[in-house]
Amino acid sequence: MITEAGHFSLISAFILSAVQMSLPLYGAHKGELRYMELARTTAIAQFSLVLISFAALINAFVTSDFSVLNVVLNSHSDKPLLYRISGAWGNHEGSLLLWVLILTLFGAMVAIFGRNLPPQLRARTLAIQGMIAFGFIAFMLFTSNPFERVLVPPENGQGLNPLLQDPGLAFHPPFLYFGYVGLSISFSFAVAALIEGKVDAAWARWVRPWTLAAWCGLSIGIGLGSWWAYYELGWGGFWFWDPVENASFIPWLFATALLHSAIVVEKRDALKSWTILLAILAFSMSLLGTFLVRSGVLTSVHAFATDPERGVFILLLLIITIGGSLTLYTIRAPNLQPGGLFRPISREGGLLLNNLFLSVAALTVLLGTLYPLFLDVMDAGKVSVGPPYFNATFGPLMMPVLGAMVVGPLLSWKRGELLSVISALWFVGLAALGATAITLIYSGIEGILPAIGVGAAVWIIIGSLMELAYRAKLFRSSPHDTWRRLMQTPRSVYGMTIAHLGVGVLLAGIIGTTAFKTESVQNMNIGDSVSVSNYTFTLDRVEALKGPNYIAERAVFIIKEGANLIASINAERRRYPVERDMTTEAGIHSTWRGDLYAVIGEGNRATGWTTRLYKNPLTPWIWFGTIIMAIGGMVSLTDRRLRIGAPAKRKGFSSSAPRAVAGAK
Repeated sequence: MITEAGHFSLISAFILSAVQMSLPLYGAHKGELRYMELARTTAIAQFSLVLISFAALINAFVTSDFSVLNVVLNSHSDKPLLYRISGAWGNHEGSLLLWVLILTLFGAMVAIFGRNLPPQLRARTLAIQGMIAFGFIAFMLFTSNPFERVLVPPENGQGLNPLLQDPGLAFHPPFLYFGYVGLSISFSFAVAALIEGKVDAAWARWVRPWTLAAWCGLSIGIGLGSWWAYYELGWGGFWFWDPVENASFIPWLFATALLHSAIVVEKRDALKSWTILLAILAFSMSLLGTFLVRSGVLTSVHAFATDPERGVFILLLLIITIGGSLTLYTIRAPNLQPGGLFRPISREGGLLLNNLFLSVAALTVLLGTLYPLFLDVMDAGKVSVGPPYFNATFGPLMMPVLGAMVVGPLLSWKRGELLSVISALWFVGLAALGATAITLIYSGIEGILPAIGVGAAVWIIIGSLMELAYRAKLFRSSPHDTWRRLMQTPRSVYGMTIAHLGVGVLLAGIIGTTAFKTESVQNMNIGDSVSVSNYTFTLDRVEALKGPNYIAERAVFIIKEGANLIASINAERRRYPVERDMTTEAGIHSTWRGDLYAVIGEGNRATGWTTRLYKNPLTPWIWFGTIIMAIGGMVSLTDRRLRIGAPAKRKGFSSSAPRAVAGAK
């Protein structure tokens, strides 16, 4: 009965989405307020119905209702409760329902919290959101019904992919989808603005918080995915430029560019057309990622569907959504007034430089991801585009972005003085050069690129704090005046500083892990010891253990540094009888300096076991940096200025630093 209620709720939401996407548009065109108000009520009702539907699916998994095909294929009564719940979205149909739930959640939030929006803009935005929901609910109902029944229910299910039975993968999809799908609101705002032919500072003020919320969710989701890959897959890395990883990273790059571009629209009434295009591209890349992982084009543990018919349906949605929005952009964008003028050396120029390089970097990743697929479709042979391509192209494109991240906030709006800003950053530059030199001494001349990366990380970390120090006149004014300035600094500025600081910490972790990793692969018997850098790993014992739904071999490694005991870590190989599959669980000892990492492979007491041992410097900094970036975004979201309908002029602080700190980002 509950399952039927969930199915019926989904059908009802589909009908409401048809109303939401049509009548409010008519009302906005004719100026009929009663029809425009339908957008609010239908958006809230649609979310409520999808929530009921999702709750019904969760109930089916929790209660192991094997009369539902989705539960049969993706659950088992022996699974722990967490993985029975996460199994609801660990498959194509369930993850699609979660996708639609978050889509309607954002629509409902705009309906509830967007009361200060102009009625016509709100109606058109929610109508566009309704169109997207209409397409994806139709996709579910006609090709991917999560409530499909089994005529003869089996005694038990087939279980969930063991690789997905992990806390990291349990929480990774909801956060990732929150970011992925959250960008739909930015897209809807952009299309609504094109229909109205009006983009102004108030529009940018309304778009920013929704984009920022999606960006935070996407950052956390990508971070959780890389953390899971690091300790679960057993290859000692956190990122492999997998096509499915790229499918989430590309929208993140465009969303980052969109956030910065919206600032220029809000502050200077410039870059309007460019900002609209970024909003369209960000969500378009989310849809493209959805197509890649659900069409059977890609084979990955992340990929859900391999049915070509489903891929064709999503491809049609992709063509209609992206093609329609870009066609509308081509027609209406030339009519948008360009707004305020500025010189290349200005804060606007710095943000534009940031946007251009982020966009080119995103397109470079997109090219590397799609090129092998195009060759395969054209029957021109199979090629593999892996880390060497991405490292050689993506890294250099990001260097100007990292430089502008520190210089840009210190430049004035409209017209800046680059020499005075550079002279104000002498200490930051000196610290970065010092870090580069020390790294070169440590690694030798062959480590020139990692040394530059370490210098860039120091440049960002200290430079981010320096901008805040200049704003508060630290050491250049009385403590009372400095404290007053810090208290009056907008929260969005603190959020910017924290987020940029997180980028520096993240970069340091990436450089440390990729450039200075030490690895040792060998066969070990119990009692054998292996030296990895300045540490000694000893295989102390291998024991059998039984988990709730798996059988495992656990290897216990004793780690010493000289005569000092550092840690005892456990690495496991798990076998899942129901799914007939194996997984690895890395043993990891983490400190602020890095990780000591061990993996056990195949073997037995007679022949020994294959082991992989690593020293990964600064790896925890990757996760800390991601968390800091997300915290920065959340702090910015608490800024009251992002919750009101029209920007207010605000006089900045005067400063002896180059005119820049007078403007708040």
